[in-house]
Amino acid sequence: MALGLLGLGMVTQTGCRSKQTARVTTPGQPDMVGSHSAGAATYGPLVDEAVAKLLGRHSQPVEQANFDPAYARRICFVGVENKSIEEMADFKEQIYQQIDTRIVQSGAFQAVSRRFVEAGLRESRLRPDQLFIPSNMARFAATMEQMGQPFDYLLYATLTSGTTRSNQDYQRDYLLTLEMVDLRTGRYDKESATLSKGYNRSLAAKVKHFKPFW
Repeated sequence: MALGLLGLGMVTQTGCRSKQTARVTTPGQPDMVGSHSAGAATYGPLVDEAVAKLLGRHSQPVEQANFDPAYARRICFVGVENKSIEEMADFKEQIYQQIDTRIVQSGAFQAVSRRFVEAGLRESRLRPDQLFIPSNMARFAATMEQMGQPFDYLLYATLTSGTTRSNQDYQRDYLLTLEMVDLRTGRYDKESATLSKGYNRSLAAKVKHFKPFW
């Protein structure tokens, strides 16, 4: 009898042991939707929509058959600021790279290399969020020009979120905002994209967290 119980215990322990698996997704397959926070399925569409709207609005005058890419206007993209409730971890870097890539792929604009941008900020002793002060922007632009990297537009991205709760379920609205300044005219432009995502606790999780009132 004792031997049988021992064997049952060993089977139970073996059956409860978790096993991690993975798979390589192929082009065209949907991104995995995060169960507790935003991920590729959230950030990707936000970047695509916001960048397409903003650059599309400013690239219309240069969409000509004889347009020379060598004279494309240059965008200095200085960073992504996270003001959402969630930690972005490695996605912050990925969002930067996605936006930078979209600028290059637009055909109407060129992107200033990030290495030059970071060097210019260090040389100017400025943070990205300080560049919207006119005197700071002028100092940074002069530094970049001395480095042989003049630019026409300054671009800054901000991610925010808002949460609506219903008992233990909640909806989170993610907003990616792009702010761009024309260095020559001082004209300020802004574009954003939003995506809503619902988070639902399973019935088992709700029962687990239920506290009786007696």
